[in-house]
Amino acid sequence: MLSTHAQRSTSATANAAEYLTFRLGQEEYGIDILRVQEIRSYEQPTRMAHAPEFIKGVIDLRGVIVPIVDLRLKLQCETADYTDFTVVIILNVGGTVLGAVVDAVADVVALPAEAIKPAPQFQGRVDSSFVRGIATVGERMLIVVDIESLLSSSEMGLVKSAASA
Repeated sequence: MLSTHAQRSTSATANAAEYLTFRLGQEEYGIDILRVQEIRSYEQPTRMAHAPEFIKGVIDLRGVIVPIVDLRLKLQCETADYTDFTVVIILNVGGTVLGAVVDAVADVVALPAEAIKPAPQFQGRVDSSFVRGIATVGERMLIVVDIESLLSSSEMGLVKSAASA
């Protein structure tokens, strides 16, 4: 028979969702692991004419044309340097496969829903609508991202048109 504490921690683990953590600049972000298909090293995509700056182009992933979105540019990070640690996270977002360029992938963490605190709301130009919340993992602060909200519907249309081009 499990103790009450053991029962609580077992149910807390059952309610925890897993997040892939990655770095953009000095910040660490988390994305729902269920959206992740694979992680690849960065390769120069084929540029698409008239695409926004944050859409770096497309790659051929085993016969599927996949648009590549640089999250560092999308989130207006100070720099977007390509290093040996730069990777592309292949995601399935709303039925669309796309690649997200990030500085580095860290690890996978399990977070119970109550560990994710609401993000502060800012007035003005800061768009925090894509931030699901903030979690503390050990000594680290983790910005939990809703990738579907991050790319607006008009931008998803651009991504889909890039994928079908």
